[in-house]
Amino acid sequence: MQRRKFVHQSLLAGASVFAASAVKAANDEKDLSVNADKPFNLNYAIHDGMFKNNGGKDFVDQIKYAYDLGFRSIEDNGMTGRSVEDQKKIGDTLTKLGMTMGVFVVDKGGNSANSLSTGKAEYLEIFLKGCRQAVEVAKRVNAKWVTVVPGNFERHLPIGIQTANVVDALRKGAAILEPNNIVMVLEPLSDSPDLFLQTSDQTYEICKAVNSPSCKILFDMYHMQKNEGNMIHNIDLCWDEIAYFQIGDNPGRNEPTTGEVNYKNIFKHIYNKGYKGVLGMEHGNSQPGKEGEMALLKAYRDSDSFM
Repeated sequence: MQRRKFVHQSLLAGASVFAASAVKAANDEKDLSVNADKPFNLNYAIHDGMFKNNGGKDFVDQIKYAYDLGFRSIEDNGMTGRSVEDQKKIGDTLTKLGMTMGVFVVDKGGNSANSLSTGKAEYLEIFLKGCRQAVEVAKRVNAKWVTVVPGNFERHLPIGIQTANVVDALRKGAAILEPNNIVMVLEPLSDSPDLFLQTSDQTYEICKAVNSPSCKILFDMYHMQKNEGNMIHNIDLCWDEIAYFQIGDNPGRNEPTTGEVNYKNIFKHIYNKGYKGVLGMEHGNSQPGKEGEMALLKAYRDSDSFM
């Protein structure tokens, strides 16, 4: 069966979950079929497994399926853990489809067990080794952005010393990445109060101090809604240092329309500011199976309909 025909049939088969009545379901089927191969206004990036029920278990098949749905980017946090063969296969597929590779995570580049705030030489070397590895992986998958989290807060050091340690480490990482046109994007997180990097303004300050085109902000809207709220205002304040966005509604960390965030308004704001980059879909599916994947697609079509 041709992939496009399969996509349209899948959309039609799943359309019943979109409506409370047979009449509305029929209208949804028609609308989604028309838009199945239409790119979105913004560049949303799928994750492996997000369309596994309709697109297949293999990530390359999911990428092709997502392309037919209108998506034009992917991201993959665990790309460094894939085989070289799989990395090249993914990179070749993206090139053929004209799709963009979003972020992957620098291996051991500042998780909770590797805190750059401490200033310890062994942690710095783990981070720099991850940066050097990221350069090689990026070449295979045509990547430009890599995610970095500086790690935990160090309670035995003053905050200024910790910040200086992080800035020093990131400058060394940027010296590796910048000649290769790779941008590390720093991600403030809400996962634990122990994490050093928590807010957008703190991340902005650090990027200014590093002072490199290879050190920018990853503004994950799920985490920032939890940690600080007031997202449109804070996006405006940090705009010149933001290189990448990620998406997830709150509570639940699922697709837009499932929580409290008005993503249609935020997407419109980002679009009107001229953002041309990637927005990573770093969240789960609120519903299981094929129907859940179609509900996710509808949520993005609805949230992207801000024009």
